[in-house]
Amino acid sequence: MRAMLVMWGAAMTLAPSAFGQVFGLRQLSEETLNCVQCHKMENPVIYEQWGSSKHFRGNIGCYECHAAEPEDLDAFDHYGSLISIIVSPKDCARCHSKEVEEFLGSRHAHAAQILGSLDNVLAEVVEGNRGFVTMGFPEGTSAAAVNGCWQCHGSEVKVLEGGKLDPATYPNSGIGRINPDGSHGSCNACHTRHEFSAAQARFPDTCGKCHMGPDHPQWEIYNESKHGILFRANVDKMALDNEKWILGEDYNAAPTCATCHMSATPTTSVTHDIGQRISWNNRPEVSIRTDAADMRLGLEGEIIPWQTRRENMKTVCLNCHNTQWVDGFYVQYDALIDLYNEKFGSPGLELYNLAKPLLNPVSFSNKLDFVWFEIWHHEGRRARHGVSMMGPDYTHWHGTYEVAKNFYSEMVPELRHLIDEGRHSGEPARVAAADALEARLDEILASENHQWYLGQMDPDEKARRERERAEFEKRYK
Repeated sequence: MRAMLVMWGAAMTLAPSAFGQVFGLRQLSEETLNCVQCHKMENPVIYEQWGSSKHFRGNIGCYECHAAEPEDLDAFDHYGSLISIIVSPKDCARCHSKEVEEFLGSRHAHAAQILGSLDNVLAEVVEGNRGFVTMGFPEGTSAAAVNGCWQCHGSEVKVLEGGKLDPATYPNSGIGRINPDGSHGSCNACHTRHEFSAAQARFPDTCGKCHMGPDHPQWEIYNESKHGILFRANVDKMALDNEKWILGEDYNAAPTCATCHMSATPTTSVTHDIGQRISWNNRPEVSIRTDAADMRLGLEGEIIPWQTRRENMKTVCLNCHNTQWVDGFYVQYDALIDLYNEKFGSPGLELYNLAKPLLNPVSFSNKLDFVWFEIWHHEGRRARHGVSMMGPDYTHWHGTYEVAKNFYSEMVPELRHLIDEGRHSGEPARVAAADALEARLDEILASENHQWYLGQMDPDEKARRERERAEFEKRYK
């Protein structure tokens, strides 16, 4: 780990030792003053940003963050000072240990695990090629992955000779970046350098760099929601740059992403583990509880039950809403997740797996691969994220409507086509797979959730719907 400067030890006397944190230095170090002389001319914007930061007011400068040890993989000599370009969470932890500890326990810190997922197969193989050749990737890598997936999820930074960083892996501020010192994460994914502003991290658009688009449009959903509407209308009342920034004490006009997932209330402290207030993980094909999701990743948070996390979020909600409102929202939320899981998520995943013996074994070389992927990865997530943040249009028209349309008009016909092909193949294994798939498909379609598709709606349900239609016409005619 990079050097702990002697002056920092002296600065520790400014704070009670029990805290184990540096509040600031008595003066700017000689090394930083040397840095500033040049960067003030060469990079005036960086200099100005640093000058507006709390680091500047605490006499924390270039060298205090970028100083390196000789054994650091990315260390290099820069006009007489040994430095590293990347300032990792391990470096930030010298002053911000609590924040880093919480962050490292979060799913954000593990975001680079996508590098081995199905999503990355798309970016590397289906969309990409090995045409991006660098010293770190002599056999090439995909420009689609480098400039897409890795910029949000994080790259594995490769160090070249002399401490230089491979251009395929840096610049990169992906939140799960794998750093040369072995740490995971990038604090400046949210606290953009060199001002490292808390106000900027609290602004919803910061989260929107990554949390947007067809598969996880949280930023768009937030803007559609009452929360987002209130924020945009009252942004001048949000006191985003207030140091304390406690809901109900410093602002009350609207919540931001940070308000609900990270920031303080009168009864809840700040956390940099964004999973501690989330009770459903809506990323996979079928939604699961967050403690179970953490268990899959081996996160320490697996010991915190999803019920506790929900109560954590409720303590935030109750600052603005009463108990009936909050409880009612969660009843609605759970109902939509159950609907998606039971009607489309679980059956769709089962049918897709049953169809695999009838498919070309190469991922995304079949129509069904794309159809099912978009149902759960795009449309299903939009529905689930939409309801979690009270965005009705994303829940319905961009969500459940698209799920249903493509399940019935794309997936089911394609399954029937595969069954027919498999049965006429003459290969015993394919014929058996086709028979098994058809039997389960028929069983699912004949179930209460799907029997309407076969024109076999339950007579009582049909009569009930007819009565409701008649009452509607009578009311509005």
